[in-house]
Amino acid sequence: MFETLPQKLREKNLKADIKTLLVFRKAIDANLVNTLGDVFNVLKNLVVKDTRDLGPFTKVFYEYFLNIEIIRGESLNDAVIRSETFRKWLDDRDFKDKDLDLKALSDQFLDDVHTTQYDIKEILNGKDIWDKDDPLLTDEEGDLNISERQRQLLEKMADYSDLSLEELLERMKEVAKQQKSNHSGGSHWIGTGGISPYGHGGAALNGIRVGGTGGGKMARKVIGDQNYFPVDLDKRINDDNIDAAIASLKGIIEDTGKNILDIENTINKGLKRGGLFIPELKNKSEEKLQVILLIDNGGYSMDPYISLVQELFKKMKTRFAHDMEVYYFHNTVYDRVFTNEHRSKFITVDRFIKKHDPNYRLFFIGDASMSPYELNQMSIRNYVAMSEKYKKLVWLNPEPEKYWSHTYTLNIIKEIIPMFPLTPNGIEKAVQLMNSK
Repeated sequence: MFETLPQKLREKNLKADIKTLLVFRKAIDANLVNTLGDVFNVLKNLVVKDTRDLGPFTKVFYEYFLNIEIIRGESLNDAVIRSETFRKWLDDRDFKDKDLDLKALSDQFLDDVHTTQYDIKEILNGKDIWDKDDPLLTDEEGDLNISERQRQLLEKMADYSDLSLEELLERMKEVAKQQKSNHSGGSHWIGTGGISPYGHGGAALNGIRVGGTGGGKMARKVIGDQNYFPVDLDKRINDDNIDAAIASLKGIIEDTGKNILDIENTINKGLKRGGLFIPELKNKSEEKLQVILLIDNGGYSMDPYISLVQELFKKMKTRFAHDMEVYYFHNTVYDRVFTNEHRSKFITVDRFIKKHDPNYRLFFIGDASMSPYELNQMSIRNYVAMSEKYKKLVWLNPEPEKYWSHTYTLNIIKEIIPMFPLTPNGIEKAVQLMNSK
């Protein structure tokens, strides 16, 4: 049983071997795996070693156990809706609310999949657990052990109704600072299973669900933090992975170094030398960053991404020392770029190039798809002129990369300006290229 599972995991570059399978079977023998939700939680703790592994692991889980393939760039709900498994699930149920749409039904399906069923024999006072817990407990990493103690905890539910949401959130922040690894079971860490007030797949009434798709319906607040729930870093930018995209953008800070006198180190080393004070120097890093966004906001194909791109860079504005300028164009850049979203005010391309320092980072945001005649010689000359002046410029494209070869204009632009997908991974690669120049 499950003999081919390690191979499927390795196909997604996840670390899994016979030991993984043995520990998984040990969990089954210990009666820790009773539902698909249990399968997901136990395997995730065995296989996922980094947040980057969560997306690939989720794909394997749905394909292996539910025969639902998640195509690159596709949402989980869309994959569910088009699957035969979902259709059979619908056939087996007689829904009283006939007005439910497919999105609502797929959400209910996902809730069923991730429900973790526990035989709750005792309700514990969450306030008592809280008072005895040490928020500064250090996280000692180690192998995942399936213990009888964990099983006992899963047979109980903790009620945190006596604690305010503010208290829970504040304590969770303290715990998160100490947490270094994945945890399952128990009453302290942010993880899966157990009776901790934060995490998912556990038994904590009026706690905080972090990640997961729910199932018990007991959480008081839901936090979609990308550190705890599956995020596909190759998926086009959306509300779920925008924080991961921001993390990728942080790498564009450029350090300009100069040496200054390290007074404290000079004194400390001088005292150790018996009063021989030799000047000690240190490197002072100064953040220097200038950014220009050029956004294609002229067509329906770009509409879903404009607000997300603006939000992405708006969140980063404090990192840009407030030196960020935004311009707009329609399909391609002709003799002008626009200074407002409605494209009623503009600046000529010649003036644009003369105005800005060559150290600016330029981000073009657009699908680069248009009729061949629209990408005329003027437009091509402007792209060449920009690429010659601004060495650190890239094009971020929301269209899935697998379709790029089919678009003539996209490939012309891509020859002039380096192009990357508008995904967290794509942004990270774009930033790495910028920093290499």
